[in-house]
Amino acid sequence: MFQVFDQQSPSQSSTALCKNKQIPKVMEKSVLKALSFYPELEDVHIRFVFKQNIRRSVMQAQPVPFSLLGKRKNRVYEIQISSLFKLTHSALPIHQLPDSVLIGWIGHELGHIMDYEQRSLIGIIRFGLGYVLSKKFIQHAEKTADTFAVNHQLGDYIIETKRFILDHADIPQAYKDRIARLYLSPDDIVEQVRELEETRSLP
Repeated sequence: MFQVFDQQSPSQSSTALCKNKQIPKVMEKSVLKALSFYPELEDVHIRFVFKQNIRRSVMQAQPVPFSLLGKRKNRVYEIQISSLFKLTHSALPIHQLPDSVLIGWIGHELGHIMDYEQRSLIGIIRFGLGYVLSKKFIQHAEKTADTFAVNHQLGDYIIETKRFILDHADIPQAYKDRIARLYLSPDDIVEQVRELEETRSLP
């Protein structure tokens, strides 16, 4: 069961949003906007770090292994961000993508961290094994991250990100196919948003 947040206009201060966070300057605007939709992550330690190459991904969120051995409040998570967004015949610095696309992408990865925060050490180990071994597990994990994002009012950004990927003529088809196969579609997210709005309208 996912908690639904009525948070149409996030208003946390930049100081609060930066607490326990490591954010590259060129990504600060998009990262802080995405974080503003997740007030319960204010005290959580999260590093946003650039990587030269992330296998089959543009961004990925994961716990820092040694931090899992202590208390849950001391856990550290890392959102790895590919420094270049690779197109079929060229590449762009990732921070040059549209802000709305980056916010949706980061918002999805923060959804993974919300999922990790609810798991015990054993649960996170099982998650890692499932993600490596099972296509169905990956689909469930990615749906869970998207659902957290939608429930935190990031639905429009998630849709923008998915449409950017699937409709971009210069993104390699193999990557589009992977996204279509393992992740919710834009239409699925639209339906989630509609259901969320209907739930809110109930007396």
